[in-house]
Amino acid sequence: MDLSCNETHTKLWRLSITTRLAAFLAVSFLGLACGGETRSEPGDANGTEGSAAQDSELITEGKQLYEQTCAACHGLDLAGTKTGPPFLSPIYAPNHHPDEAFYAAVANGVRPHHWKFGLMPPQPSVSRQEVTAIIAYVRAEQQEAGITEDPSHP
Repeated sequence: MDLSCNETHTKLWRLSITTRLAAFLAVSFLGLACGGETRSEPGDANGTEGSAAQDSELITEGKQLYEQTCAACHGLDLAGTKTGPPFLSPIYAPNHHPDEAFYAAVANGVRPHHWKFGLMPPQPSVSRQEVTAIIAYVRAEQQEAGITEDPSHP
C-alpha cells in the first residue's frame, strides 16, 4: 500500500508523548552539558576546513542518500515540495539550524515550527553516518547557492 508523505508522517509521528518528551529532554540535556555549544562529528559539515562539506566523496555519497531518502519531501533540487520545506533557505543555514538539528530531526522527527507542512517523522532507517553524508551534501549545495548564514538569526 502506497502512502503519501503526509499520511506516512502522521502514522509514524504517533509516538507516545513520553517518548517525545524523553527525546526532547535528552537533546536539551546534551545541549546544556556541552555548554550550549553544538558539538560536531569529526568530518561534519559546518564549513570548517577539513569538514564534510569539503570532502567530495562524502558529498557524492550524501547526494545519493539525499535523493533516496529526503528528496521525495524536500525536493530533488533541495527547493522543497508541497510536503516538505526547502533546505536552500537561510532558515537552514548553520547559524540557524546547525548540523545537530539535522541529526535530531532524523532521530526524533520534527514538529512544524517554521513552515506549514505536516510532521516529519523519525527516520530510523537512516544511520547517523548517513546523516553526516546528507548534511555534507546539503551544506555544499547551500554554500554553492550563497547560503552561509541566516542574517535574521543571531
